[in-house]
Amino acid sequence: MSEGKNRASISVGYEVEVIQKHHQSSGELTQGIVKRILTNSRTHPHGIKVMLESGIVGRVKNIIKD
Repeated sequence: MSEGKNRASISVGYEVEVIQKHHQSSGELTQGIVKRILTNSRTHPHGIKVMLESGIVGRVKNIIKD
């Protein structure tokens, strides 16, 4: 597992764990497959924002499988 703060390390189809905006206080992570990468910049201090195939949007905390 690696951090999701670098856009180059994330691609569509990767299995990741994201944190949703409303779960930031609890730290609850959601696992899924990346459908779209929403962050345009190369890096982001809180994690790259992605949309999962389920439609959930969140910031990548861990990359499970590429």
